[in-house]
Amino acid sequence: MQNSKEKRDFISYTIASDIEYNNSKDRRRLTCLRRCWNGLSRLQRRIVLVVIIVAGISVVYITPHMRDTFLSDFKEGEENEEFVEIDPGDFKKRAENEIKKIKQRPPKKGPPVGMKHSENENEDSVKLEMDQGEENVQDMHLQMEQEIDKRHQEGIQQLGLGGKDELPAAQLEVPDEVDDAINVESDQQVQVPKAVMEIEDDAAALPGELSEGDHDRSPLEAAEGDLPADIDNIYGPKNERQQAVVDAFMHAWKAYKEYAWGQDELHPISRKPGTWFNLGLTLVDALDTMYIMGLTKEFKEARNWVANSMVIQQAKDVNLFETTIRVLGGLLSTYHLSGDDVFLNKAIELGDALLPAFNSDSKIPFADVNLKTGKAQPPKWGPDSSVSEVTTIQLEFRDLTFTTGNPKYKDAVDRVSTHLHELQKEDGLVPTFINAKTGEFRGKYYTLGARADSYYEYLLKQWLQTDKSENVFKEDYLEAVEGIKKKLVQQSEPNKLTFVGEHVRGQFKPKMDELACFFGGTLGLGFYNGLPESHLELGQELVHTCYQMYAQMPTFLAPEISYFNLLPGVKEDIIVKPMDKHNLLRPESIESMFYMYRITGDKYYQEWAWKIFQAFEKHTKVKNGGYTSIGDVKNPNNVKSRDKMESFFLGETLKYLFLIFGDDSSVLSLDKYVFNTEAHPLPIRTATGGDLL
Repeated sequence: MQNSKEKRDFISYTIASDIEYNNSKDRRRLTCLRRCWNGLSRLQRRIVLVVIIVAGISVVYITPHMRDTFLSDFKEGEENEEFVEIDPGDFKKRAENEIKKIKQRPPKKGPPVGMKHSENENEDSVKLEMDQGEENVQDMHLQMEQEIDKRHQEGIQQLGLGGKDELPAAQLEVPDEVDDAINVESDQQVQVPKAVMEIEDDAAALPGELSEGDHDRSPLEAAEGDLPADIDNIYGPKNERQQAVVDAFMHAWKAYKEYAWGQDELHPISRKPGTWFNLGLTLVDALDTMYIMGLTKEFKEARNWVANSMVIQQAKDVNLFETTIRVLGGLLSTYHLSGDDVFLNKAIELGDALLPAFNSDSKIPFADVNLKTGKAQPPKWGPDSSVSEVTTIQLEFRDLTFTTGNPKYKDAVDRVSTHLHELQKEDGLVPTFINAKTGEFRGKYYTLGARADSYYEYLLKQWLQTDKSENVFKEDYLEAVEGIKKKLVQQSEPNKLTFVGEHVRGQFKPKMDELACFFGGTLGLGFYNGLPESHLELGQELVHTCYQMYAQMPTFLAPEISYFNLLPGVKEDIIVKPMDKHNLLRPESIESMFYMYRITGDKYYQEWAWKIFQAFEKHTKVKNGGYTSIGDVKNPNNVKSRDKMESFFLGETLKYLFLIFGDDSSVLSLDKYVFNTEAHPLPIRTATGGDLL
């Protein structure tokens, strides 16, 4: 009797403390699984056993077939996968010769010009076994990454990677037919008839040569009202390539004006507007682009919409990060360029409406805020915010303080920066998530891609914003660069392409988002401002790799995510998985080429950007107006258009293309302006926030 009591007490103790394993019958009777099984009838038990047996047979016989189907994706188009050269010439021959030399790292003054597109695709690498014992919260985040493709669908804030922060591809490898089904449902993918898509086969139709009418047409059309005189003297296209980019902008703008005026986004194929925050994202994002392109008529029309139709105080939840970088940044930038108080007044109203997001105990802002009620909350998908989102709002709020003299905006974001500075990091690297309630990092996923990317960008740019006076940002940036070199930078096989991978739960993952291509330009900008020459060298190598992500695709357009081979004997350096082969008209590679051209003067950066622009013209241009993201960069015969033109295509991609083709470095000089992460130029200030002389 005594022994029985001791046994029951021991069982109770082990259940309560969960520190010892006990497999006695008494313990097993308490398990939920056994209770459920005992509660089943004999017939129900037989049914369960039959289901298990059938599932086992499926795994044994069906899974190999699915794997074969998936692997076939890497061999598709084997018979016609040639190096795609949009601009005829001797580039292909030079590229074939260059591949023999590329075993070495690129020289200091710039990487090799090109590389021949290989004939086969291989998936021998990029297999990463994830530690099953990692904390549940990180597993939750990775599952969300697999399920959600983009967060700005109409009227819904989904898990996105911050405007520019697009979702990483699913970790599971799936057959093409499954990938296509997902694309149709989640991205409103549209099969575009030839009559709708404008694929210009005539070489003369590609940008670069002005048509007869264009020679006589000035982009500085008469506008109602007065604009500063420098718009005539400084801005506007100065050569044929810049004019081609302006023409592309007008092709997109006319469609937006006709089908989506004042709305957030345009669906160019279905000719419908898209609403996200109801703040005219595309229009506001494009204001400073129109200004520097000299489009006075279009600028004046957009200015009048901001003055008379833009409503800030509306009962709608918006994302703090996206609204800050696109709308607040766009309004402030345009004010600084034009001097028009309409834009500053709207910026002040918007800044005030966003400030309640900072009312958290942890000093970390909430992800979402209602513009009318001021109610702030975490994102709908979970309790955490992306680290990049809470650390990529500082330039804009600080500039609002410098411009207005009101310290409340800078104080709010400085508290965030101070808190992040004091948190423990891993060699200067930050994970992808942070909790607004606790103020603590979550997970162990280190990347320069989605959810962490612009944290590193804004460390450098905050240092530059106040004329390199706040050294805490410089120190954190330098520490982070060393951590990136140590943990994230590797070279592929067989051609030694330098890339930035990811560090996931202690293991290296050779995965690089197109988003991460911003880093090459950022390194170059740091060198331009006195940081080590090794930063420039690494930046040049990374920009070259990002160019190869475009050049090695049959469409000459980069996939959203690339994997890099690390195994000797494999022919392909770059591997693209089925769910990663979409292109969203992103700017990051062109952005870095712009910085490198401004800093080094090397003309091949212009040539690379020109080839990418031609590919956009060929594969993403919609006949009736606009440009669309596409679902398959590997199939030039069927790019699977997604019927969506992101606001950043006008705000960033075309802006950086316009600037890189200009030879006057005084236009938005890097000595006078710092670009926010949405390509909106903000003035560099003195240490106290005043105007530079």
